[in-house]
Amino acid sequence: MLGKYSFRTRVNRLFCAAASAILLSNTVMAVKRDDFKTSDDISFYLRHQEFSRTITPPEQPDGYEALPASPYNVVEDSVRLDGHTLAAVVQHKSVSVPLKVEVHFLKNGTIRVRAQEEEPHVARYDDTQRLVLRDEGCSQEYALAEDLEHTHEIVDGVRVHTVRYTDKKNAAFSVRITENPWTLTYLQNGVPVVELNGKGFFHLEHLRPKPDQETIDNDATGEWKDTFLTWTDYKDRGPESFGMDIRFVGFEHVYGIPEHATSLSLKTTDGSDEDGYTQPYRLWNLGVFEHELDDPLSLYGAIPFMAAHNTAATVGVFWLNASETLVDITRNKKKEEEEDSGSVTTHWVSETGVLDMFLMPGPTVSDLYSQYADLVEPTPLPQEFALGYHTCRWSYLDQEDVLTVSDKMHEHDIPYDVIWLDIDYTDGMRYFTWDYSKFPDPVAMQKQLAYDGHKLVTIIDPHVKSDPAYHIWKQGSESGYLIKSITNSNTNKSKASANYKAWCWPKESNWVDFLNPDAVSWYGEQYQFNKYPDSTKDLFIWNDMNEPAAFRMPECTVENAATHHGGWEHRNVHNLYGMLNHKATFQGLRARESPAKRPFVLSRSFFAGSQRYGAVWTGDNGASWSYLRVSVPMVLSNSIGGMHFSGADVGGFFGDPEPELLVRWYQLGIWYPFFRAHSHRYAKRREPWLFDEPYFSLIRNSVRERYRMLPYWYTLFREASLTGMPIVRPMWMEFPADQGLFAEEKVFMVGPSIMVAPAMDPDLTKPVSVRFPSHENWYNMHTHETHLGPSRRQFVVDLAQTLVYVRGGSVVPTRERQRKSSAFMKHDPFTLYVYVGRDGTSAGRLYVDDGESYGYENGSFIEREFSFTSGSLVSRPSARTVDSAQQREYLEQMSDVLVESVVFVGVQARRISSATITVNGNSTSNLPLDYGKRRTDTRFTIHDLSVPVGSDWEITLC
Repeated sequence: MLGKYSFRTRVNRLFCAAASAILLSNTVMAVKRDDFKTSDDISFYLRHQEFSRTITPPEQPDGYEALPASPYNVVEDSVRLDGHTLAAVVQHKSVSVPLKVEVHFLKNGTIRVRAQEEEPHVARYDDTQRLVLRDEGCSQEYALAEDLEHTHEIVDGVRVHTVRYTDKKNAAFSVRITENPWTLTYLQNGVPVVELNGKGFFHLEHLRPKPDQETIDNDATGEWKDTFLTWTDYKDRGPESFGMDIRFVGFEHVYGIPEHATSLSLKTTDGSDEDGYTQPYRLWNLGVFEHELDDPLSLYGAIPFMAAHNTAATVGVFWLNASETLVDITRNKKKEEEEDSGSVTTHWVSETGVLDMFLMPGPTVSDLYSQYADLVEPTPLPQEFALGYHTCRWSYLDQEDVLTVSDKMHEHDIPYDVIWLDIDYTDGMRYFTWDYSKFPDPVAMQKQLAYDGHKLVTIIDPHVKSDPAYHIWKQGSESGYLIKSITNSNTNKSKASANYKAWCWPKESNWVDFLNPDAVSWYGEQYQFNKYPDSTKDLFIWNDMNEPAAFRMPECTVENAATHHGGWEHRNVHNLYGMLNHKATFQGLRARESPAKRPFVLSRSFFAGSQRYGAVWTGDNGASWSYLRVSVPMVLSNSIGGMHFSGADVGGFFGDPEPELLVRWYQLGIWYPFFRAHSHRYAKRREPWLFDEPYFSLIRNSVRERYRMLPYWYTLFREASLTGMPIVRPMWMEFPADQGLFAEEKVFMVGPSIMVAPAMDPDLTKPVSVRFPSHENWYNMHTHETHLGPSRRQFVVDLAQTLVYVRGGSVVPTRERQRKSSAFMKHDPFTLYVYVGRDGTSAGRLYVDDGESYGYENGSFIEREFSFTSGSLVSRPSARTVDSAQQREYLEQMSDVLVESVVFVGVQARRISSATITVNGNSTSNLPLDYGKRRTDTRFTIHDLSVPVGSDWEITLC
């Protein structure tokens, strides 16, 4: 079927079809959409589609729906509950290959479902769990045997097994398994929420002996041989794919499975909706330059996590597989005569590996992300500088250019933290080197930047220039640390010991094999100061092109049959590659100093688990209003998938934004967790001071706003590191009962307190629609104008205005002094904004540590909880604060860091005549009140508090 997906002929600029011309010319080349696969080119997916068509019953008269005729049944008397695992043998009616299905019950209510052959012909790839799960999968807390109850009964002639949690915390959760056909249903309070194989699409292609060469040569099904364009992909192991339908019962919206340039609420893929797709969402990491929009095409990252939400619950599925995966989505819409709210059915198909999935029951958003973090770990606390403003382009020309940009930032009073170097700083694209003709003294350059509180980031890609004189290539090749060539018996391309080669930026290249533990250690060692020449503690890393991108290859990536450590083909681990590159770099940076400092590493490619190692961005976007708009659902989808530290290239990578677009992008970009401006080498320079007024001042004001809000951002990252909760959130996460927000993707929350409604249209007369949810006050952050929810308002926003609102009931910490960088703010005082809720109360939190070390793990931090009620604002230590020698020492170090001012918003200022403060339970003193211009305003400020940030105090209003 042809749809919008099939007609894409608009360009993806750069690099695949004619790599040599791209590398040597000064023009941006166009790549046709046809260089990338559609589902019609993916044979294992087509086989599963054909299987599903044999399962789906024909339409019945009078609306009667026949049950799917799944051929997979549970073998009689094979079901056993042993400890925390329910095991069963499942078999296809006409295939005598028994499958082992295991259901593992975790302590937090999550269940894990695994399936493969009971006795596989050869081993399936099963190391994804070790590489992705927390502590290599060894620290999962499983339910105790005494907390599970197994019963079974005959229902309509079919045996049904039920396993219930009996402990108090999880008593609402149970799992029901039918034997004929085999299905699994997860229930909350007896109500189904997630169903497996309800449509009968479960199918596993069992491993089998290899046929003769004539059979392979004549294979038209793609089981043993695939073709795409001019390439042939031989499959030594034959067909081994599997698929499963997963139905979210009672849900109309599903989210996640990044990365795609599409809507927040995922669209259908069966052509049934006018704005839906006719192709599945594809999870297969690809370097698609200037990717298209409104498209389920694969992009740079793949996280097979999906969340579903309705007014009663939030649930999730994590499909733990790193091979090529496609996901179809259909909706069963609510019928007028039905009481339920419909459902969403998803069909997941993966090419290789073991079927391994986790069903997370929530039922709240925070429960879901706690369960997910238990599996894959949350985002760790980054260095504080990483939350500042990053300035980057491909490329700053030389050392003089870098220092000039830095000086100009200071001259124009624009704070920034990091300046970046793209590939041209290297000696001929040899990573871990410098082009000394451009950068004659890299150490002096870094020292000058550091003197002003700045860091340097250099790019290190995972491809290695094929050059026997290049020490990295020589060591990697001689030690066997590079991916090996295709060794499959159907080709005579190479010997098993030969390195896989293709083209990338250095022309002929090889790739580091991050599946090899020795290669990972060796690669990490290259970041040692004595091995990475002229690197310092203020230099950090950008891992780009790590999908991995390979020019002149199918879909611009490494071929499926290339060989990794252990003999595994690349097809098994492709989506892991970028994450493993990210991990190796992270570990290398952490090991280069003692005591260790928190690394900062940006990666273009990612998978579940990448959040442990640093930040990502949405890739090579364009300088247009449409790319500005799509950045919001893309960043939110990354957050839903657990990749919280993400952003988009502010201004757009390709092209030249008009000044109005650039201003709007900065106004939005300061609310991305990762805030970086970046542009292509052939784009015009766009440093802020190059623009006339009012554009320059508006951009600078936005950057300053980011720095003012750093205490709030850093506190949010601390919370995310402990709870797994997203930092930027779709509106439904904060207002789960408001159905009008379930598909909202233009407005979002930053933490629990700040709502951002960006202006994203070139027409300044076009109003921005803002829905103020909840029965609460909403305060404009800049004017403090109040709006009462629930309500909807239309705002015409001139270029100087932004629509940022603070939720009533919040206490928001800021730092008001503007400096060169965050490093110069470390001892600046804090200001607290108390936004009073409709019930007259407010609450908030502030987290402070040294911003760079791991001392916080031993208690070297300050975490304060603020509460305002009955006219008193109280600061007390959080429950996480434990008295210790390290904690007391840090308090002493921070004794000169003060809370300077408190701004009360939403109180009747005219009713407040005085205030007193009590510090550490001792002295009480009167405080002067600043009412501003009009005492009747609902705002006043208390200045010059001068109380140490780590002290206990109480302000009482009279």
